[in-house]
This record gives sequence, C-alpha cells and structure tokens, in this order.
Amino acid sequence: MQNKPSLSKVLKWGLCRRCPVCGTAGMFRGYLKISDCCSTCQLDFDQIRSDDAPAYFTIAIVGHILLPLISYVEYRYSPSLMTHFIVWPPLITAMTLGLLPYLKGLMMAVMWMVKVKPNT
Repeated sequence: MQNKPSLSKVLKWGLCRRCPVCGTAGMFRGYLKISDCCSTCQLDFDQIRSDDAPAYFTIAIVGHILLPLISYVEYRYSPSLMTHFIVWPPLITAMTLGLLPYLKGLMMAVMWMVKVKPNT
C-alpha cells in the first residue's frame, strides 16, 4: 500500500484540483463537477463530499478582501452610485467564480484527509 501523503502535499494537490491521494490531475470533469473516481489510484470521489463549505469560504474570502476596498473607495473618493454598480458587481463575480473551484478542490482534499463520510 502506498504511504499517505503529507498534509501540506494533500492541501497543495487539493488547491490545484488534483487527487488528494496520488496528485493526478482530473479530480474535476467540469467547472465544479467532480469525476467519479481517480484514473490512477481509483479513489472514489463520490465518497468525499464538500457540500456548501467551498461557497461559504469563497464568500468569506471575497467579502474580507473587497468590503474594506469598497469602503475605502467610498470614503476617499465618494464615487456616484452608478460607478459602484458598474465597478463592483463584475469584480465580485469574477473573484467568486475564480476562487470557487479551487476552494472546492481544497475542501475535497481536507474532507478526504479527515475521513468525513457522506450521509447515505
């Protein structure tokens, strides 16, 4: 049996959307759709459930980055409301959609590492 990879390696592989056991690419078969199993080590990805955790972490990270920035811009420059509507929604959307698949991969790796079992 193969040795269990280190925590740092598992987290890195998860963040890179790779299998947490062997590091092979292909944990995802779509934007957020998880493959059935790893093509190399045959890890069953259906047994690893990240549920809503990636969305919660994405919201928290984007909020903690952008809310201070939005507040600073409002306080310092007082742009019009239309400027806020033009600038911030696309930035919020881009950051959210950009982070979400990587945080999902990271959460899948964490869930595998702590051996969370799905409710069946």
